[in-house]
Parts: sequence; C-alpha cells; structure tokens
Amino acid sequence: MAKTQPIIVIKRVSGHGGHHGGAWKVAYADFVTALMALFIVLWLMGSSEQVKKSVAGYFNDPKGTGKLMGTTMSGTGEGMSAATTDQLQKLKNKLEEEIKARKELDKLSKQIEIMITPEGLRIELIEGKDSTFYEIGSAKLSASGQELLALLAAELKTLPNSLLIEGHTDATPYSGDSSYSNWDLSADRANSARRLLQQDGVRSDQVTQVRGYADQMLRVKDNPTDPSNRRVSILVKNDNESVPTLSAASIVDGSTPLPGFAKSAAPAKEKAKTQDAQHATEAAAKPASPAAPSSTAAPPAKPATGTQAAKPGLMDRLKAMLPGTKK
Repeated sequence: MAKTQPIIVIKRVSGHGGHHGGAWKVAYADFVTALMALFIVLWLMGSSEQVKKSVAGYFNDPKGTGKLMGTTMSGTGEGMSAATTDQLQKLKNKLEEEIKARKELDKLSKQIEIMITPEGLRIELIEGKDSTFYEIGSAKLSASGQELLALLAAELKTLPNSLLIEGHTDATPYSGDSSYSNWDLSADRANSARRLLQQDGVRSDQVTQVRGYADQMLRVKDNPTDPSNRRVSILVKNDNESVPTLSAASIVDGSTPLPGFAKSAAPAKEKAKTQDAQHATEAAAKPASPAAPSSTAAPPAKPATGTQAAKPGLMDRLKAMLPGTKK
C-alpha cells in the first residue's frame, strides 16, 4: 500500500506586521516629543522675566565657564546685591558724563562701551578701522588711549574692587615678525593698559589678573576680521565677599578658627572648661577609698598637683583588674 502524504495547512496572517510593524511607535514618539515641547513653551511664556533670562543664559553658556573666567559680556547684574549694583551704576554714569565732557573723548563715545554684568562693571575700549586707542599692530597707546586710561585711573583707584584686564585681537594674522603673534599682541596691549593705570594711581595689588585672548573671544563671531574684535576690556570685579586672612601658624595651633566655625567653637570651648572645673571639684571633695594590702596591688598613686586629680594610666587599670584587688 502507498503511504498517505500528510496534509500541510499554511495559515497566513493578514495585517500590518512584518517590516511596518513598529511604524506607529515612531509616530507616537514624535507626537509625545512635540507635546512636551509645547508644554515647555507654554511654561516659559507664563514664567517671570528672571526665569526667562536664566534659561536663555543657560543655553548661551551651558557649562557656566563664562562667569568663572570673567569673560561674559552681557547681563544686567542681577546676580549682585542691590547695594553693589547701585554703586556700579553710579560709577558707570559718572564715567559716561566725564567722557562726554571731554571733546576728544566724546567723539569716540561709540567705541567706549560700559555695561554692568553679573561679574561687575565692564569697560571696553573698542578699536576702529584706523586704530583708535593703540597704534596699528603695536601695544603702544595713542594719545586718545592715554587720555581715556588716565580718566579711568582717577576713578578706579578710589574703589576697593579688584580689576581684571583683558586684551583681544581679530582673526587677521599678525603680519610682522613670525615669532610674534596675536597672542603676544593681545597680552602686550593688556599689560600696556595695566602699566598706565598703575602709573596714574591704581594700586599695585588692585589689578589681580592680566589676560591675552588673541582671537578666541570674538565680539562679532560672524565676522572674525571685524575691527571691533580688537579691544581691551577692564572689568571692575564684583567683590561681594571678602576672604579672611588667616595665619598659617594660628591655624596649626588652633588659636584661629576657620571661617564659619568661629561662633560655634567658642561656646563649646567654654562648656568644656566648665565641665573640667566641676569634675575637679567633685574629685577633691570625694574621700579616697583605702586599698587592701596585697602583694599584687598597685602602688599608691602620687597626688596630682593642682585642683584636678591625676587619672589612672592603662597599666594601673590592668593591675586593678587582677584577682584579689578590690575595685
């Protein structure tokens, strides 16, 4: 007899499986993302101006390195106290009035920018096409530059705030000596400004930093060769908190408490003294218990000089634990 062939039934499932089975997930993810973006925009529209500026500041400087380096060039000074902002605003107004009062400097008012930033008051001397404050390709100050820096020194030397001076160039390569670059030029120009400021009365310890950035901090990023990228910035730093000066010897022997612990350390010290005095009084008033004669007993301790009795040492306590010794 011939064998019967088995019957094979093939079932085909119709639908959207196979290659297009997960297409709806992508569409759903896009929808959820768009919905989240909508809610974020609605939240920002209803937020205060301070929140909006904080969010905008984060996207402009996500890592927050601008404030640490003192190189941010925008802001309203909201990070400072009202007293500090008011002081810097008065200084800004006074400088602007004095610049307008001098005819030679008033013509250059468009190239002198004074603004209040979270780091302090930033004064920028912006070069023009024909080099306004410095000679072309040189760190030598022009007559206008010397006059302006002398005016600034007369005001800045009266302030307790420290100063930071920065030099910047455009992206045009330095055409002089091949061993001298824009890095050297930017640093030399900042140092030239520092020397003239200190010559006119700014304290030697008031200028804390002098930096040369070459073309790394462009003012006009879309046009690296723009003349306004060549500038010198003087930052009157926002010195809100003063760091206490501590002597190294005082810290070692504990006579000078560290900042933040001065108030808490004093009461604890007084309390420890009071407890020591109480223990000394109790020890003096309590009669000494006679020790039983024993060959293994510890020899009587010598009376301590002073008000507080001497504490038994480790060996004395071990001997007291031996058999035949009264506690």
